[in-house]
Amino acid sequence: MTTTTNTAISSNSKNGNQDPGLYFIDVARQYSSPVGGETELEPTELNTVKCSGGFLVVSSDKLRVKYTNVNHHGHNVGVIQADRPAPEKRLVYYFEIYVKNAGAKGQIAIGFTNHSFNMRRQPGWEANSCGYHGDDGNLYRGSGTGEAFGPAFTTNDTVGAGINYASQEFFFTKNGAVVGAVYKDIKGLLLPTVAVHSQNEEYVAPLLTSQIEVNFGKKSFAFDLKARYPFFCFILIDFFSYFSSKEYERQEVMKQQMAADKISLPPIVSYELVRSYLLHNGYEETLKAFDVASKNTIPSIYIAQENGFGEQHIAYALAQRKAVRQLIRNGEIDSALSKLHEWYPQIVQDEKSATCFLLHSQKFIELVRAGALEEAVHYGRIELAKFFKLPGFDDLVRDCAALLAYEQPHQCSAGYLLEESQREIVADAVNGMILLTDPNVKDAQSCLRSHLERLLRQLTVCCLERRSLNGDQGEGFHLHRALNTSTAGRGPSANTLV
Repeated sequence: MTTTTNTAISSNSKNGNQDPGLYFIDVARQYSSPVGGETELEPTELNTVKCSGGFLVVSSDKLRVKYTNVNHHGHNVGVIQADRPAPEKRLVYYFEIYVKNAGAKGQIAIGFTNHSFNMRRQPGWEANSCGYHGDDGNLYRGSGTGEAFGPAFTTNDTVGAGINYASQEFFFTKNGAVVGAVYKDIKGLLLPTVAVHSQNEEYVAPLLTSQIEVNFGKKSFAFDLKARYPFFCFILIDFFSYFSSKEYERQEVMKQQMAADKISLPPIVSYELVRSYLLHNGYEETLKAFDVASKNTIPSIYIAQENGFGEQHIAYALAQRKAVRQLIRNGEIDSALSKLHEWYPQIVQDEKSATCFLLHSQKFIELVRAGALEEAVHYGRIELAKFFKLPGFDDLVRDCAALLAYEQPHQCSAGYLLEESQREIVADAVNGMILLTDPNVKDAQSCLRSHLERLLRQLTVCCLERRSLNGDQGEGFHLHRALNTSTAGRGPSANTLV
């Protein structure tokens, strides 16, 4: 698969070897894969293979633990970890325990440990571990010496442990309230861990009813989460991802938003970005309405200055770009091609260019959309077959052809081609190529992406770099997903923002 890089599309010459339209081929290719990346596996039960087998008993559902030994030494602790590490590609991970019986000494602990942790010691007593202990309320981080942290916890208490990947902190809760948080100084994968170290627990048969059935979201955590099933010393355990921690996540997002709100930018900055975006993409009518509305909020002197600064090349052929874009967005590809042959024949002169491929493939897609399958087959043999063995096109040609194999092509793996976003990509490509015909243009990149789009690309890079510096932990940033969830519908040309 050929990938268009920033270096390749930033040629300063319109006569260079690299087809600038290949940038939009790469954008189209991004939509062939679901946004969001691979799904992480989450803890679902206790790991009975690796645990302090001689000191505890685990229930058949692997969600309950009972201490079975006599507490004479510090090394006869009943320790057990989750079956999988805490997921990292998210804002927060959290789990809870419910203490049915704390035993004679109340020596229960909850926290996180790594894969090599000594399964005869309380979490927090060894390196690469952190634990909140019930008998004294202390927090232990890598040594047998605890630090004052919070209240003790005992029978009938619900205690939780979590990781805030954004702030790189461990946090703990008791009965639905935050106890405190500490810096997460342990690197690598961490497993939710619980320890029991106190005799005389009582096993109560009624607890084997549906009260403790495994539940990932049907009930709430004590700490405002959607799923709840405890874990004790006798302990019922509940693992659940951050997607359920709505209130906590909301608070974290609000903190970040408040920090961003403190940054003050003059209105003219956003005005210029929005106006240049509309102008660049040929949204003439929206631009006129925007200018009228801006007169009430932006001083006229600034508007006059901004309208005259750096807009000459993106104002080029505005009416023609608007007309062609509208035709493509309406699915009228033949009419769009006709206008290009009339107004800008140089754009469609090379029949094997990226722009021609996008236009011909969109014509094919429109035929499939209309149910004209025989005509689509005929058109594909004439116009798409020539691209099949060309580097950078073959995979998209196959996706187009795949639409013919399904009674409901919208639901197949190539169904993304039938989305409105595909029309937008083609319209953006043609718009950019028209801008490139301006004899005064010196920078191809300025024709392919608006200032706003370049700014959002920079935002994406910064977010990815920040996550990299954070050990690749924390919620991933996907601009397409953020745009889709923050608006009811896709805004114009939102497809090329990344």
